Amino acid sequence: MLRIRDASVTFPASDGQDVHALDHVSLDIAPDSIVVAVGASGCGKSTLLNAIAGFLPLTEGTITLDGREIVAPGGDRGVVFQKDTLLPWANVLDNVALGLKYRGVSRGERHERSRHLLELVGLADFAEKPPYELSGGMRQRVGIARALATDPKILLMDEPFGALDSLTRETMQQLLASIWARTGKQILFITHSIEEALTLGTTIVVMSPRPGRIVARFDAHFVRDFAETGDIGTIQSHPRFIELRQEIRSLIHQPKGARTGTLQ
Repeated sequence: MLRIRDASVTFPASDGQDVHALDHVSLDIAPDSIVVAVGASGCGKSTLLNAIAGFLPLTEGTITLDGREIVAPGGDRGVVFQKDTLLPWANVLDNVALGLKYRGVSRGERHERSRHLLELVGLADFAEKPPYELSGGMRQRVGIARALATDPKILLMDEPFGALDSLTRETMQQLLASIWARTGKQILFITHSIEEALTLGTTIVVMSPRPGRIVARFDAHFVRDFAETGDIGTIQSHPRFIELRQEIRSLIHQPKGARTGTLQ
């Protein structure tokens, strides 16, 4: 269980106008769940993710994973960024195996584990290719495989599909739903897209403009249907999906205070 309690982040500024990016956010991310944070630019979504990753210290509050406070990056958290961070001089297999190499895992073992993950993301035939020969969606698949290679307890994903075209994005959403269904990983997913949030989240949290606060929380089931059927059209045309999409859009533009909801 990942627990966030009263997390606040303030960035000091030279002109004295400090930026209050995150304001007393509390959230639990349970095993076998995908929590999607959605909101307008500047609402603190990426700040929250970076604090969980250990890249950014909190000004106030605590974040714990299985009871241990997070104060620095660690192998128990895998991170996938919007822009892939693959090493251009290494082939796909060695990119996936990078974290295992730093952990001292032998070459044979890390390559065996990495090949298994490349099969999981549908890139087994591209293990020896350099990243520049891959499409954007394929490179993001490599990034997901690399994040999973160290078997983290939670996967942190910061708008990983935001730069992809709509068809590739849909394919990647289906891939993530399938991986989640097969591995049961905890996932925190950041997005600007309300449709993506509803499609992928078991829990959706809506965040307000700066300072970032959680103004609403919904439990959802659409990702379970998506993982089973892959039929995104039927899911996104569901009357409740459409209703919640409009409700979340209204919340983002006109936050009305914290409340909860349940998707049926």
